[in-house]
Amino acid sequence: MNAFHLDRARVRRNFSRAAATYEQHDELQREVQADLLGRLDFYLQAPERVLDVGAGTGRGTALLKKRYPKAQVIAVDLALPMLRVARTHQRLLRPFQRLCAEATALPLPDHSVDVLHSNLCFQWIDDLPALFGECVRVLKPGGLLAFSSFGPDTLKELRAAWAAVDQQSHVSRFLDMHDVGDAMINAGLRDPVLDVNRYTLTYSEPRALLKELKGLGATHADRARERHLTGKSHYRRMLAAYEAMRVDGRVPATWEVVTAHAWGPPPGQARRTPQGEIATFSLDSLRGSRRR
Repeated sequence: MNAFHLDRARVRRNFSRAAATYEQHDELQREVQADLLGRLDFYLQAPERVLDVGAGTGRGTALLKKRYPKAQVIAVDLALPMLRVARTHQRLLRPFQRLCAEATALPLPDHSVDVLHSNLCFQWIDDLPALFGECVRVLKPGGLLAFSSFGPDTLKELRAAWAAVDQQSHVSRFLDMHDVGDAMINAGLRDPVLDVNRYTLTYSEPRALLKELKGLGATHADRARERHLTGKSHYRRMLAAYEAMRVDGRVPATWEVVTAHAWGPPPGQARRTPQGEIATFSLDSLRGSRRR
């Protein structure tokens, strides 16, 4: 399913470096966040614990705490500098906790989370079985997973501009909605619903887009990327190819956003693995079932 791999150390480094500039460039992230919060309307209970995975600078976490003031709300991010900035969004009467960890290894007990929220983070994780397996592990049965992620058409113009210059990997790639949906089902998540929206942002010049990507920490992190500096002539040719896409005085950039939600499975529900379907039960649930 996944033909490419991300350099996790580089992903962490990119976002750590962008912590101070992220909120200068996160207009799209905030718009997607508003749409994602609407998915939480499906959860009709009062959650005890809410997890914001890939919380970044904590804008979304603060909104979750405002929505669920009585819940324990935890911001999780792999980049410690991001969590330091998130402290600025704390409110005296609405504090939330901050936890530096990876989405595939959450330091939380099994079935301890009512709502798991993640805005534009999951595209930076290439091991979908591990990711959604961890979501299933920490979600309570009937708990809600709501997330957004970038799809493969994201930055297609930038990718095409580089392709006009050479065949090397210059732009991060993202998984298709169908691959994401299959991974959710295989992990055992119930009743997944996925939607796709496309946003077209425009810029005065290609360099403005590149500056925004750097300011967000959303720069190239594939392991297959070239490890040496791109030559000036290559760079100028890429810019020229991008300039040819200018419309009404602006250059476009497409962002494909997958928004999804699903529910934590009941205890013992089978999940699919390469070895077949596996169902798990607690020891307590099996006590008394032996014949005597």
